[in-house]
Amino acid sequence: MYEYKTKGTCSQKIFFDIEDGKVKNVEFLGGCNGNLKGIAALIEGMDVDAVIERVEGIRCGMKSTSCPDQLAKALKQAKENI
Repeated sequence: MYEYKTKGTCSQKIFFDIEDGKVKNVEFLGGCNGNLKGIAALIEGMDVDAVIERVEGIRCGMKSTSCPDQLAKALKQAKENI
């Protein structure tokens, strides 16, 4: 299981697995509970690159990032370490 410490968001950490290039078991610590559970359910089993493409660059209000954007950063970092 990967663990990523977020920056600039209400959530503090993201936990996830990557199995055969697919995103699995995504959990956010903190943040908007229902929305983040929804995001996790929607991307379960998706290809890592497809998730990155869809959520990278999403902003939350006036912030320069968001929980989905932080997830894209976490997935990119994990891919580099596989």
